Amino acid sequence: MDPATPPATAHVFSDLVRRVQSEFLEMPGLRLTEAQVRRLSGLDPSYCSAVLSALVDAGFLMRTKDGFFMRIDRALPVKTERPQPPAARTKPAA
Repeated sequence: MDPATPPATAHVFSDLVRRVQSEFLEMPGLRLTEAQVRRLSGLDPSYCSAVLSALVDAGFLMRTKDGFFMRIDRALPVKTERPQPPAARTKPAA
């Protein structure tokens, strides 16, 4: 947003960003074109483009080569201990 944007407009814009973001959070794997996001959210083209750009810039969404927007999932490595081999069994001396 432009630094000269009035606070009321900035508040409305952040609400729109959260609304679109929540759609992607509620449906993992969701892939939508900009036109589909417009229809789903009821946003006009200029607002929709700005909202999607903000979500891409924030690292929440990515735009695929074929024009779809999808959530970026950042999987963290799982820390696990390596299984230890079973202790060698020794026969008791007779």
